[in-house]
Amino acid sequence: MSRRTQSNQSRRRQTNRAGNPQRRRKVHTKYKFSTRRMYQRTFIALGAIVLFALVCVGWTIWLGQSKGDEYEKIVLSQQSYVSNTIAYRRGDILDRNGNKLASSKKVYNLVLDPKALTLDSAYFEPTTKALQQTVGMSEGAVRKIIDKKPDSHYYVVKKYKGLSRDVVDAFNELADKDKNIQGVWFEEEYVRQYPYSTVASNVIGFCSSDNVGIWGIENQYNSQLSGKTGKKYGYYDSDLNLVENVKEPENGKKIISTIDVNVQGVLEQHMQKFQTDTGSKNMGVIIMNPNNGEIYAMASSPGYDLNDPSDLSKYYSEDKLAGMSDKKKMEELNEIWRNFCISDAYEPGSTFKPITVAASLEEGTTSPSRTYVCDGYQKVGGSKIKCVAFSKGGHGTINICQALMESCNDALMQMGDALGGKRFLKYVNDFGYGQKTGIDLPGEATGKIFTEDTMRSADLATSSFGQSQTVTMVQMAAAFSSVVNGGYYYTPHVVKEIQNENGATVSEIETQPVHKVVTAETSKLLRSYLYKTVEEGTAKAAQVKGYKVGGKTGTAEKYPRKKKNYLVSFIGFTPVEHPEVVIYVVIDQPHVEDQAHSTYATEFASSVMGDVLPMLGVYKNDSSGGTTKVQLPSTKNGNLPLEVPKGGYSTEDYKKLQ
Repeated sequence: MSRRTQSNQSRRRQTNRAGNPQRRRKVHTKYKFSTRRMYQRTFIALGAIVLFALVCVGWTIWLGQSKGDEYEKIVLSQQSYVSNTIAYRRGDILDRNGNKLASSKKVYNLVLDPKALTLDSAYFEPTTKALQQTVGMSEGAVRKIIDKKPDSHYYVVKKYKGLSRDVVDAFNELADKDKNIQGVWFEEEYVRQYPYSTVASNVIGFCSSDNVGIWGIENQYNSQLSGKTGKKYGYYDSDLNLVENVKEPENGKKIISTIDVNVQGVLEQHMQKFQTDTGSKNMGVIIMNPNNGEIYAMASSPGYDLNDPSDLSKYYSEDKLAGMSDKKKMEELNEIWRNFCISDAYEPGSTFKPITVAASLEEGTTSPSRTYVCDGYQKVGGSKIKCVAFSKGGHGTINICQALMESCNDALMQMGDALGGKRFLKYVNDFGYGQKTGIDLPGEATGKIFTEDTMRSADLATSSFGQSQTVTMVQMAAAFSSVVNGGYYYTPHVVKEIQNENGATVSEIETQPVHKVVTAETSKLLRSYLYKTVEEGTAKAAQVKGYKVGGKTGTAEKYPRKKKNYLVSFIGFTPVEHPEVVIYVVIDQPHVEDQAHSTYATEFASSVMGDVLPMLGVYKNDSSGGTTKVQLPSTKNGNLPLEVPKGGYSTEDYKKLQ
């Protein structure tokens, strides 16, 4: 109702009061009615306003809780809005004793704010002088950026990334003394570092420039090692003061590996010596615990520098590199980065024979008392397949223990024939061949095995002693472990557990057996046969003074056969009664005239075991003939320095600690 209407009504009421009483009564009633309606309308209007306010408040709360970041960005975008990410710290990779194999170091990137720097003419000179003095950035370089991005509040100077804390502190000290130093700050970043450089390179892997894992544990556990970036939102007020809101980053988790850096370092020292003295096309070694699948050490040769993984200068001359295309360089790098122990498949040779013997004992097609006549060959499918003793007329009459000791192909072919293709292939599959073991590393190959449809009689004969079918080193190590540990197959793995950044365990790697392959009795028999093989057979060179060692040699002729290239190997274990350590050595084409000698692998295994067994807590035989296991000083308890020397501790170092 307008004020004019209200005034007219008032005048009419005054007139009526002087006249008709009846009229006055009616007017009075009308006045009361109008007031009530006005109150009602006012109440409704106020209620609507309150309700709207409540809805707005609720909406704001909902935005803050569920759409906080988006809402904040919308608000800030209405002002001079700036933002930048805050880097997370990638999780450390540790060895089984707490030594850092990979870690992330905080560095700083120079960021210029041309808009703020040019707000006042008094800012430019002291700011550029401070940059020149601390960072080494010239005045001319600053001017170029200002000319290029005059309205920018955020410009990362690529040339000055990865600055140390000392540099940042030096600049900030100058800025604190002179308030005219403006438009500069330092953004935090983390760079990956590998304290042991080349040690365990094929297991650890490395990271790309954008903090993504490549190869090894870095790749396999990238999602756990990676964190979540934080965010810094801000806007400039009218005085160009930066008002900030920070969302903190979430750091990555720690990976506790099964690797023992000391064992790994000593192993690689031995490998380097062998490659220097003798050399080979490829070389791989696995040292593992047969009772849970944990790998103490795994190495391929050559390794590479994790801190500079793309450096090819150690392998090729400058002239050779200059002539390489980018594609060729990448091919060469991938060859260096690949892990021979899991990515390469090959014919294993005689190290496969314990598998055939174990299967035959399980199926009852042979027995400890069974004998075989070796005349130096077997005629199979129209072909004459020779034994190693062919030139001598064969091994004569031998039992299954002697067949392993002398590495008799003839006896093994007879065992394979008695098994038949179907039963033989059942055990090949049960022992994990022709399939991935599931090791927690990328790039695992499967190898190639026969099927019932593709296996001919000649294929069965040659497969029984380790030719024709292909395997990987990790398959062999896992299968052999199940032969000697009582018959249980474990998934090999290189990580023990995952922890948060505070050290609390997030998850542990399963170490339960996958299945049982052979009986404890069969396992016990094989251990005794393999012990005899080292003590009196073809693997004598694998003996380690003071230890009872069992094992089997292997000499495989590679395709094409006519080139006479060989892969020689040894797979062994100790102590014989209760195995604690399995070692597998493969040397692909040793650089010698006559390659077909497994002695290269057995001698190497012996020298390595002599050094690393004490490091793993397995000590020499006691007076009763058993092997003593002791607890070594723990790095976690501070008995040894946390930062182990490159290459690990030597045997002499450990002796001093006892």
